[in-house]
Amino acid sequence: MATNGLKSILAKAVTSGVNEARAKIFGHMLNPTGQRSPHKLLRKKLIGDKVAEWYPHDVMKDDPLIMARQEKERLSKLEMLKRRGKGPPKKGQGKQAAKRKKN
Repeated sequence: MATNGLKSILAKAVTSGVNEARAKIFGHMLNPTGQRSPHKLLRKKLIGDKVAEWYPHDVMKDDPLIMARQEKERLSKLEMLKRRGKGPPKKGQGKQAAKRKKN
């Protein structure tokens, strides 16, 4: 009876040693308790760099001269709209304010 217990203890030790060696060799995560682990998600490659490489680099955002010209164009267009009375309303005089005054 004592030999049977010794054999099972030896077998468990050997299998655990083999499992540890296998995990170390193949880069697996050893999880003998079977608890949930985020290791599977963390093992995946990150895709952010690939997605960023897909789109071409936007030169317009890096050049301050282009950005300044666009801002000037925007302000001149806004000024033209204001002169015609089509610009944005002053704060508190828009559609929502008119609706509140009715109620």
